Amino acid sequence: MPAKVAASRRTKSAAPQTRDPVATRAAILRAATDEFAQHGLGGARVDRIAEKADINKRMLYYYFGNKEDLFLAVLEEAYRDIRDAEQALNLSATDPVEGIRRLVSFTWTYYLEHPEFLRLLNSENLHRAEHLARSREIRAMHSPFVAMIDDLLERGRRSGVFRAGVDPVQLYISIASLSYFYLSNRHTLSTIFGRDLLAPRERAERLGHMTDLVLGYLIRN
Repeated sequence: MPAKVAASRRTKSAAPQTRDPVATRAAILRAATDEFAQHGLGGARVDRIAEKADINKRMLYYYFGNKEDLFLAVLEEAYRDIRDAEQALNLSATDPVEGIRRLVSFTWTYYLEHPEFLRLLNSENLHRAEHLARSREIRAMHSPFVAMIDDLLERGRRSGVFRAGVDPVQLYISIASLSYFYLSNRHTLSTIFGRDLLAPRERAERLGHMTDLVLGYLIRN
């Protein structure tokens, strides 16, 4: 009997080593994304993340070192997801005006469908981006995205449709801000103005308004 118990214990202790490391890392990131989005960096608990990922804390620390490094990994993954989705729009093969329409629409829809992304950004901004500042990947993953917008602007300028001298980074910040502020403040704004700003009609009106604003700035008179 003791031999069987000992064998059972050895099997259990060895079990984590048989896990698929890619799947385990992905499970930790999913659980951590949910935890950090709900509670912020300060309120997040490693115990809850480990439980949701169905692992022990020792394994979590093995993969990510500590809570701060895990938060950075979550941020990098969140940015990687949105940048990959933007690249999939294939705007380089799109008419410049239609490309801007797609980019505005995509940004709005992505923020609507991924509220956790906005919450993660809010949390990191409270920490003045001290985690992203340590990232070795964040700037590299944004360079192709900026180049994609710059290509849209340049093709629009050459065709005589868009004005010259538009900074692609400033343009994207404006596009993101139009969606970000609206959604991040929807509860207070809905209360102040007595309108459900997430009602289908309001959302459609907002998207049209943002698109008209951006194209109104870009298109030459």
